[in-house]
Amino acid sequence: MPHPPMSAAMTLAWFTAVCLFAFAMAMTPGPNNLIATASGATFGLRRTIPQMWGVAIGAPVMLILLGLGVAQAMLAYPGLQRGMSWVGAAYLLWLAWKIATSGPTEAGNIEGAPPTLIQSALFQWVNPKAWVLCLSAIATYTHAGPEQMNEILVIAAVFIPMTFVSLAVWAQFGVAMSRWLTSPLRLRLFNGTMAMLMLASLAPLFL
Repeated sequence: MPHPPMSAAMTLAWFTAVCLFAFAMAMTPGPNNLIATASGATFGLRRTIPQMWGVAIGAPVMLILLGLGVAQAMLAYPGLQRGMSWVGAAYLLWLAWKIATSGPTEAGNIEGAPPTLIQSALFQWVNPKAWVLCLSAIATYTHAGPEQMNEILVIAAVFIPMTFVSLAVWAQFGVAMSRWLTSPLRLRLFNGTMAMLMLASLAPLFL
């Protein structure tokens, strides 16, 4: 998408485009949404809320830091970026295993725990979809110059409700699925499938 003239920045049309972009990126499948679905199915909506807030806050913070120049600093050290990729894969593997081996919520003695707010926020730095979202937003919807940081702050503010609502929808889908996952075997098969999809979503990091 070509940049509009500088005078057109921060207009209603620009804001509408940013909202549509944020909605599309938030609703489409990715590691965050898959984690929310598996957590909703296993732990319920209430216990998944910290993960939802972690992503909803972590992604905008990442966007702001990238806008301040962190991206250029990280790209100057390819080894650091590759190391983060492996750390992210290891964390997601551990998280997928923890969810896949959790017991059903009806048991009253739930094994494991859903992702925390801090874990979910930090995960954005090794989440390929979060990188695509943030870098695309900066490249497409901001302008080099004094207006850029104001635009980034507005985009970050838009990301928060869009991301939270999207995760709530995916988590609620997991809750709805749990009604049909009444046996431990079916629940673990479902979460095992979600775990494999989570790991598959990280493939762009290594390709």
